Amino acid sequence: MYVPKYFEAPSVEYVRSFIEKHSFCALVGWIDGKPVATHIPLLLQVEDEVEYLEGHIARGNAQQGLFDSEQPLMAIFRDHHSYVSSSWYNHVNVPTWNYIAVHITGKARIIEGEELLHSIERLVKAYETNDESGFNIGQMPKEMLDRELKGIVGFKMSIDKVEAAFKLSQNREDEDYATIIKKLKESGDPMSTRIAEEMSRLRKV
Repeated sequence: MYVPKYFEAPSVEYVRSFIEKHSFCALVGWIDGKPVATHIPLLLQVEDEVEYLEGHIARGNAQQGLFDSEQPLMAIFRDHHSYVSSSWYNHVNVPTWNYIAVHITGKARIIEGEELLHSIERLVKAYETNDESGFNIGQMPKEMLDRELKGIVGFKMSIDKVEAAFKLSQNREDEDYATIIKKLKESGDPMSTRIAEEMSRLRKV
């Protein structure tokens, strides 16, 4: 991914936070010379001080054939994005697009048995509510749980390379930066509002 220096992520912690908040990603690989992608949530985990991603896909998904191999995979995390009109600048320029995207490249190994079950439990816990009505794996009859687990392939993906683009008008002077934030907030579009909030956190103007 092409990332000019002024659009690099502010910090490693910023990238981690983004992945945790926007964990639904596109997992991309190659099968027979053709690109394939699966849209799934991946959780960022740490084991023995080593970070990795974990998740699962349907057993019928051909992409599972890339696990336990030397085939690299790429997880693409993205959420916020918004059009930025050059009419908002104090000078003549061209329109652009603000966005945040993180690409992680690594290799996946299959997990099974208790390791897979614990992975599913972590995934459910990450998204379920904390009230008593929330779902947990323990509510499932053993026969049902066993059947569901047989229908998926769990995996852990190494984090071999991280590319992060935080394109938030960092190359604009304070006056234009403040105007962009203002215009994005006034748009009423939720995505634009979130980009404005990210910009406000990144630079105080």
